[in-house]
Amino acid sequence: MEHNFKKKFGQNFLSDKNLLSAIVQDAGVTSKDNVLEVGAGAGALTVCLDAAAKKVVAYEIDKDLMPQLQSLGLKKTQFVFEDALKQKIEDVEAHFDRQKYKVVANLPYYITTPLLFKFLQESQRVESLTVMVQKEVAQRIVAQPGGKDYGALTVMIAFFGSAKITRIVSRTMFYPQPNVDSAVVRIERKNNFEGIDRTAFHEFVKICFSARRKTLANNLSKGTGKSKSQLEKMLSQEVLSKRAEDLSPQQLVDLFVALRKA
Repeated sequence: MEHNFKKKFGQNFLSDKNLLSAIVQDAGVTSKDNVLEVGAGAGALTVCLDAAAKKVVAYEIDKDLMPQLQSLGLKKTQFVFEDALKQKIEDVEAHFDRQKYKVVANLPYYITTPLLFKFLQESQRVESLTVMVQKEVAQRIVAQPGGKDYGALTVMIAFFGSAKITRIVSRTMFYPQPNVDSAVVRIERKNNFEGIDRTAFHEFVKICFSARRKTLANNLSKGTGKSKSQLEKMLSQEVLSKRAEDLSPQQLVDLFVALRKA
């Protein structure tokens, strides 16, 4: 296929059929599943999804790829030539008659985080997201407390579900070849923390990790406007002396709840 690859869309295409089939297997796609693909590209992954799923809705922002994608003759796939990030979630989900669905995508690196949060925060119908992302981002998503990769992204992904890396993918598998390796991450949507205000908690987590090397006492004082002496009346000295990276997602939720009740 002749195509003028566009850096602004982060276009790095996959063509290895074994790898593409493996991604579909990693996503657990069956003939009962609706699938949303974001960034159809040349359609290599779309072909595999079409063969495995009940229905596929594939978004592609680059309208120059329209002839290529439409020429594939896929029977179960509907192409939408729009920016998925700019679509209202109810408009995206209307394509599935508001049934549940799985997201499967080889994501342009620059939309990874906003796209994950769009579907995790705004959707009640997404069952899982299986996405190809930059390897370093994947490591941050699945990191454990106490490590350098553990941060606000890790905590918020854990707030909405459970994540695991299913495979590492060499940069040599893409064309054009990017400067970094990639990884496939599968996030299973779970309601881990019922009754917690997700927007307020997200803001709280950003405050906790705002200066990674500083203690929670420092970050919370600066971020909430409460003095350290006020915080000491609400929380133990032991907790306030820790850094955010030392606390598990559950511990951060407990801390958030304690501050809201104080």
